[in-house]
Amino acid sequence: MDSSQTTASAATGGVPAGGNVMMTRQSNDASPVESSATTAGTAGTLMDDQKQNLTEVINSIQKTLGVLHQLSLTVSSFNVASQLPLLQRMNNLVLELDNMTRLADKCNIQVPMEILNLVDDGKNPDEFTRDMLNGCIAKNQITKGKADAFKSMRRHLLEELEQAFPDEVDAYREIRAASAAVSYIVYMLFLVNVNFICL
Repeated sequence: MDSSQTTASAATGGVPAGGNVMMTRQSNDASPVESSATTAGTAGTLMDDQKQNLTEVINSIQKTLGVLHQLSLTVSSFNVASQLPLLQRMNNLVLELDNMTRLADKCNIQVPMEILNLVDDGKNPDEFTRDMLNGCIAKNQITKGKADAFKSMRRHLLEELEQAFPDEVDAYREIRAASAAVSYIVYMLFLVNVNFICL
């Protein structure tokens, strides 16, 4: 945004000149379906804004790399006549770095320090992804083993309880079945509401 756009933006209350503005009205008596739809629309707009911000940063990085390449060519073949182009390219580099910093402030990207350390060590950042995936698989197997152990213990306890207290175990199974049926009905109602909201 150049200075004329900044001035126009300030004059229009923060809206860039020539920009598209969508105004929405929210009332306090909106139904849950309307407020959910508004929330979903806001989330979609937020994702689009984040993608656009990231695209702008990527484009700025590419421009900076182009300016650096031009600067290196100018420096490698430097003579007295190329002093003015060298100064112009230096100014372009400073402006583009400033633009990149400004655009980067709009992006909220969190990069784990381990990835930066791998890049500093000259290694492939994909190693971090592979290691994290392998760690997740190992933890998943441990958790699955624990869940299977609890299921086995529950089954064994029910068998032992059934031998000692058959009436109480039957009553427990009836309560459990009724509870499962209620949970299933609540789950189905939830799915119907979600589908209705999405429509």
